Amino acid sequence: MNQRRKFVKQLGLGTVGAGLLTTLPESLYAKNEATMNYGISLAQFSLASEFFTGKHDTLGFPARAKNEFGVNIVEYVSMFFADKANDTSFFEELRMRTDDLGVTNNLIMVDDENIADLDKAKRDHAVESHYKWVDAAKILGCSSIRVNLGSLEQTGTAQEVAYAALEGYSKLLEFGDQNEMDIIVENHVGHSCNGKWLAAIMKEVNHKRAGVLPDFGNFCINRTKPETMDIAGYMNTKCLEKYDMYLGVEELMPYAKGVSAKTHRFDDQGNETEIDFSRMFDIIKKSNFKGIIGIEYEGGLMHLQGMPGYLSNEEGIVATKKLIEKSVG
Repeated sequence: MNQRRKFVKQLGLGTVGAGLLTTLPESLYAKNEATMNYGISLAQFSLASEFFTGKHDTLGFPARAKNEFGVNIVEYVSMFFADKANDTSFFEELRMRTDDLGVTNNLIMVDDENIADLDKAKRDHAVESHYKWVDAAKILGCSSIRVNLGSLEQTGTAQEVAYAALEGYSKLLEFGDQNEMDIIVENHVGHSCNGKWLAAIMKEVNHKRAGVLPDFGNFCINRTKPETMDIAGYMNTKCLEKYDMYLGVEELMPYAKGVSAKTHRFDDQGNETEIDFSRMFDIIKKSNFKGIIGIEYEGGLMHLQGMPGYLSNEEGIVATKKLIEKSVG
C-alpha cells in the first residue's frame, strides 16, 4: 500500500494507538498541588485583553504569574512579542528574570505562517519562519513550542491538508530535533480541531519530538469566515459545527505533552458552564498523563467588551486554578 493510501486509511480509524507521554522532573510541580502528577502553568493568553491594549508587557508577566497567582510555570504567546522574535537580548533578559524568580518557562505558543499550506513554496517558507521561535525557546529554556497545522485562510480537503501538514511538520520536527526542542500541535484551527485527524497525524509522523497540546475549548470544525484575518476577526466568528470535545481529548491524550485547560464562564459553584472538568480530568487520569496543565482563561476578552457573565482576567485565572486543583484531586 503506498504512503498516501495508507494514511487515508489511518484517517478513518476509530481508535488511536499508544503514543508519546511526558514525565516531568518533580522540581517543576507546584508544591501545593493536590497530586504530584501534574504541574500548573499560566498561559499568557489568560491576560490577552491587557496585552492587546498595551496595559501589560511580557517582561513583567512571569513576576505577576508567581506573585499574584502563585504559579511558577509560564507559557508565552508569540503574537504578544512578535516584534522581538529576532531580538536575542530580549529573550536573555526574560530568561534572567525568570531564573531570578524561580519561574520555569514551559513553552511558546507560536502563531506564524502556515506549515500546512498546500503551496509547497509557501509551506517551506512557513517552516523556516518557525526556526526563530525554536531559537527563542531554547534561550528561555522551554521544553517546546506550540504550532498550528492550518490557518484561518486554509483551503483543501482533510486529506490534502494532511499530506501538506505531514510534510511541513516533519521538516520542522527535524529542526526541533537538532535543537532538542519538542514541536507540539494544538487543536486550534481548521482540520486540527478534529481529534481523529490530528491523532492520525501524530501516529503517522511517529517522532520523539512530536506531540499535542489538547485544548478543552478548541473543537469547532466548521465556523463562519472571519471578516479580518486577525484575532479580532476570529473572535467575532460563530461555530457552525463542533467535534465532540470529550472524544477529541480522549483521542489526543496518548500524544499529549501538555494540556490547555481553557475556561470561559463559571457558575456559582465555580464550575465551568460549558465544559465538564470532572469528565475531562477523568479522561486525563485514565491516559496516565503526567505533565503540565495550563490555565487558559479566555473570558477576559468578553469581559473587556462588556459582555455579562464573564469574570475579569484576575478573577477568571483564580477560578480556573481552583477548578483545576479540585479536578485533579
